[in-house]
Amino acid sequence: GQDAVNSSLAFSEKFPITGSVLTKMDGNSGGGAALSIKHITGKPIKFMTSGESIDKIEKFDAERVARRILGLGDIIGLVEKAEEAFDLDNASKLQEKITQNKFDFNDFLDQLDQFSKMGSMKEILKYMPINKNIKNINIDDKQLIWTKAIISSMTLEERKNPELLNGSRRSRIAKGSGRSAADVNKLIKQFNQIRTMIKKSSKMNLGKFPFKF
Repeated sequence: GQDAVNSSLAFSEKFPITGSVLTKMDGNSGGGAALSIKHITGKPIKFMTSGESIDKIEKFDAERVARRILGLGDIIGLVEKAEEAFDLDNASKLQEKITQNKFDFNDFLDQLDQFSKMGSMKEILKYMPINKNIKNINIDDKQLIWTKAIISSMTLEERKNPELLNGSRRSRIAKGSGRSAADVNKLIKQFNQIRTMIKKSSKMNLGKFPFKF
């Protein structure tokens, strides 16, 4: 906000700056500050951040920022984040397993780990061209943690062979993960649906990993 403008003005008056870094761009309020800083300093904004860790720093692109603020999405930015997060070697191995219909919970867990590197669901949604009301929905990222906890409570054999997950095994997994039996059953049902979808798409020669570039 105004502090960003004042800070930029003070630095530009004392030092021959070549550009600015705009922080806290995880909301929409930074758009006005960006215009003011550019006008007052006469220098471009080169980088922006949406958090405190180094992976939250990205090059400033006025057009793409404007699209995000207007709810038009930034698919290029989403693709770039996916390229940084996902391991292409693992993607090739996963493609082979999908082709052979051997996708299991180990693969699912690996994809969840890589997906989590892209940030929270709220951060990812800002790149999507979707309704503003949907973007404002409070999505609980703990769901991802709970899902990983359930899978981590399975034995290696169970992860490789989900058909082994009978009632007693599911009960043990629920206790081990601290989740309810209903949560475990729901995850297994969703996983089976994903396997079925992957199997069908593979037969149609469409079973490519969605983030393979």
